[in-house]
Amino acid sequence: AEGAQLELTELFTAEAFAEVSVKQAAHSRCRLTTVQLASANASYRIDLDGADAENELGGVFLATDGEHCVVKLRTAHNVADCRSDSYIKGVAGGQAVGEFSGLVYVAPDAQRTDARQQSRNILLSETARITTQPQLEIYADDVKCSHGATVGQMDADAILYMRQRGLSEAQARRLQIEGFVGDVVGRCGIEPLCEAIMERAAAKIETM
Repeated sequence: AEGAQLELTELFTAEAFAEVSVKQAAHSRCRLTTVQLASANASYRIDLDGADAENELGGVFLATDGEHCVVKLRTAHNVADCRSDSYIKGVAGGQAVGEFSGLVYVAPDAQRTDARQQSRNILLSETARITTQPQLEIYADDVKCSHGATVGQMDADAILYMRQRGLSEAQARRLQIEGFVGDVVGRCGIEPLCEAIMERAAAKIETM
């Protein structure tokens, strides 16, 4: 409804399929956080249907062994003067597979849209695979839209820096992944839940 505010956090700890649809009226605010710690397929459709609606979606998946994590996102700016920000992070080890498919749609009359979409991913093994497809479909000319994607290895310089300060390589790698994941989880607005998720994520990272 107009002026409504929603905070939604989803945690996947076992294999699952989920679909979430959010329709936002004018001046509404919605923040979604999604965390996959097991094979899962999560699909999100966001419709910004009223002026000054704002949506923020943060997601992260940790996949190892033969797990398969999928995040699909469609954010539709159907009217003018709305904002969206989505950031998806993935970590895959072993023979795991991760997928992100994201589309930002801007309708012909949706002027002054401000939309951002980022996908950042880390591969922990030569057999792990992550595919990422951020897309923009824009039919208005007065907009600020950006998207980007990276898939790479861990930061070797950062690991070396931490090892020079007395950490083992395993400890340094674990801390780097925890920081990478914590950037998403920390934005969750439900504090006790955030702490519980980080504990589960840290336990999962130990196995990677």
